[in-house]
Amino acid sequence: MQINLSGHHVEITEALRESVNTKMEKLTRHFDHINNVHVVLTVEKLNQIAEATVHVNGTDLHAKAQNSDMYSSIDSLVGKLDKQILKYKGKTNQH
Repeated sequence: MQINLSGHHVEITEALRESVNTKMEKLTRHFDHINNVHVVLTVEKLNQIAEATVHVNGTDLHAKAQNSDMYSSIDSLVGKLDKQILKYKGKTNQH
């Protein structure tokens, strides 16, 4: 799984990079066919926004999370993506 990380009005530190990498690795526990993940971290005034697009075989999954802390935004983003991946995996297994 390749993770592309970019920042908009925020500097990507090594701690943020490690946090994103470890959290995104949790997604592969449920679904192995993740090709590419593009993560954008944004700061708008007091809001810390994390959004990601996950490219899997056949479709793209997108989620966005907003919070006052960047690390909690990343946590809620991974939770949303995890739910979407489980739903997608359930649909592919039914067919």
